[in-house]
Amino acid sequence: MKLEEKLYLLTYKHDKQNHITIRDNDVCLTACGSQWGRPCTTFCPANVYSWDGEKTTASYENCVECTSCLTGCPYHNIDWRLPRGGFGVQYRNG
Repeated sequence: MKLEEKLYLLTYKHDKQNHITIRDNDVCLTACGSQWGRPCTTFCPANVYSWDGEKTTASYENCVECTSCLTGCPYHNIDWRLPRGGFGVQYRNG
């Protein structure tokens, strides 16, 4: 089964409260972009992070709570917390 097919089996209970924030977009713009090429835009299996030319944006609604961003960001510039109780991803059949 492909990763995309497994991700399709997930269900979400969306929360309007963001559980992912970028601490300092200047780090993404200067240090990370020039040295590492913004790895957060490639290591996340759910494509939560994207670069719009000026800043890194996080689409927290797509998060599968794998926590790869906690170890993948070379500058630890991503503040990731679990969604509030009862919200977030619900795994099944996977």
